[in-house]
Amino acid sequence: MLTSAVVLLIAASLDYIIGDPWGWPHPVRVMGWLINHFTQFALHKWSSPQVRRLLGIFLGLGLIIGSGFVGWVIIQGCYQIKFFLGIAAESVLLASCFAGRSLRTAAMDVLQPLQAGDIIMARSRLSQYVGRDTENLSEPEILRAVLETVTENATDGVMAPLFYALVGLPVFGSGYPLFLPLAYKAASTLDSMVGYREEPYTNLGWFSARVEDILTWLPCRLTVITLALLSGKPQKVWQICLRDAIKDPSPNSGWSECAYAAILGVQLGGTNWYRGVAKHKPLLGDPIYAITPESIHQALRLTRYCFLTWLAIAVISNKVFFNNR
Repeated sequence: MLTSAVVLLIAASLDYIIGDPWGWPHPVRVMGWLINHFTQFALHKWSSPQVRRLLGIFLGLGLIIGSGFVGWVIIQGCYQIKFFLGIAAESVLLASCFAGRSLRTAAMDVLQPLQAGDIIMARSRLSQYVGRDTENLSEPEILRAVLETVTENATDGVMAPLFYALVGLPVFGSGYPLFLPLAYKAASTLDSMVGYREEPYTNLGWFSARVEDILTWLPCRLTVITLALLSGKPQKVWQICLRDAIKDPSPNSGWSECAYAAILGVQLGGTNWYRGVAKHKPLLGDPIYAITPESIHQALRLTRYCFLTWLAIAVISNKVFFNNR
């Protein structure tokens, strides 16, 4: 159990300091390559909705279970070779499941030209991170898009992988908590690539979307509760989430975004354009303040505090367990 605490601390430090350097090998790139090739093959070969739904189940289960199992085998092999090699490999793989620094980097990548007055560059960079049309966005709309991206991905990109790493400790024992966060990362990657209601992914991606919703449900609610407690106004935050988050068609992203909106006193949601088609999202929170770059920095800090809170609880719990053995 002490080994697992060390791995968690190293992985969290690696994500905070280094993140995911561009061009370095990354499990998500491997997952994305497999998803892309399987999807192209399946869509080209079969047009039957029923067959595509079955293939979607095969793709989802295969990648989720396979990713966790492959990671577990790699770590086991490294521990067999040398103990410290196992710690190093497990720490690096676990760090790759966290996206805290990646979120900060993406936000700063857009904010930098925006604050310098180059709105065209800000729009261009934003288009790399969001699916909405960015060509005609105003400065307030760009800021809203960045804040929505940061707050939505705080759960599935940062807190949920940590949650499954912590759950993996008692499930798989000391030294091997990696199966669940890698499996969750596969589910999240599947959802982002094929989990759409629109064709051609309607049938192929339905299973992946549903599984990701289920796996994210509990860590999302725990994240909202933690954020509400950290804000010092838990009742108000929870009331706003009960009022607004339930209107969002997503069972999780609305809750995550709404919690941050309630704490920051801003309003998220509204009309977005996708390939020239307007899509109206429910309004989340109250527009007490305008969204500013500082709002985005505050949201990033809240995510970091939430992450550190869970990490501290895990490490202290491990220490207590270790001392009482």
